[in-house]
Amino acid sequence: MATIEEALEIERLERDIFRGASTKTQLPRTFGGQVAGQALVSAVRTVEPRFQVHSLHGYFLRPGNPQEPTVYQVERIRDGRSFCTRRVTGIQDGAAIFTMSASFHVGDQGPEHQDVMPHVPMPDDLPDASTSMSPERLWAMREWEHWDIRMVPLENVSRRDGVVSQQQVWFRYRHLLPDDPLVHVCTLAYMSDMTLLGSSKVVHPDEPTQNASLDHAMWFLRPFRADEWLLYDQSSPSAGFGRGLTGGKIFTREGTLVAAVVQEGLIRTLRED
Repeated sequence: MATIEEALEIERLERDIFRGASTKTQLPRTFGGQVAGQALVSAVRTVEPRFQVHSLHGYFLRPGNPQEPTVYQVERIRDGRSFCTRRVTGIQDGAAIFTMSASFHVGDQGPEHQDVMPHVPMPDDLPDASTSMSPERLWAMREWEHWDIRMVPLENVSRRDGVVSQQQVWFRYRHLLPDDPLVHVCTLAYMSDMTLLGSSKVVHPDEPTQNASLDHAMWFLRPFRADEWLLYDQSSPSAGFGRGLTGGKIFTREGTLVAAVVQEGLIRTLRED
C-alpha cells in the first residue's frame, strides 16, 4: 500500500492549483485523511517557510473516488506579519468533495500550560495490531501497513468521571521521516482521521452503522515527530440524529500535548433497504 510520501504527493499545475495523486487502496472511497493531508500540503506550498501550520478546519462534502486524482484550488485569504490564512477546495469531476481553511503562525512568546497525559499502558506493553486483531479487521492493517497502531484494551483505558465513551490508541509511522516539521504536521493531519470516529461506537459495539467523517478541526500545539510514538486520547461526548461528535488529544510518549482534534461524523443506523 501507499507510503505517506505517496499518499501526500501533489503536483503544482498553476500558481495556486495542485493535483493530488491517487494511490492503491482497498477502500471504496478516498480516505478522508488523505484528502485533508493533500489539501494541507497544497496550502503549505503557498506560504513562506517562516510560517507554521497551527490549525485547520475542514468539511467532507462528497465521497471521493479513490481511482481518480483530486485537484486542489488554494485561495490566499490573508497574508499578515504574524498570521496567514488559506482556503483550499478539493475537486473531482467538477464538484467540490472537500473544503478546508488553514491558518499559519510565525510563533510568539506567551503563557504556557497543558493537560496531563492519562495513565495508560505504554506501546511496548501492547501487541502489534497485526498480531492481535480479529481476521475481519486485518484488512485495515493491510490498508495502513506503514503505520504501527496499538489500541489500548478497553479494560485498561484511563477512565474520567462523566465521560461516557472513550478509547485510547498509540500510533507511529513505521519508517523514518525527514526532519522538516511540516512533513510531520501533514502526516499527523492524515493520521488524525484514523480511528477517531470509532470512539463514538465504543458504547454501541453491536449496532450496525454507516460511518463517514463530516467535518474535522485540528490544532497543532507543540513540535513532534510522527515517526515516534504518539497517544491519541479519544472520547465522544454526544451521539444522536445519526451523527457522533468526537474529540482527541495527542500526546508524545513523554507526556507533551502536541495536538487537539474535534470531528463530527455520520453514524447512521443501517436500514435493511
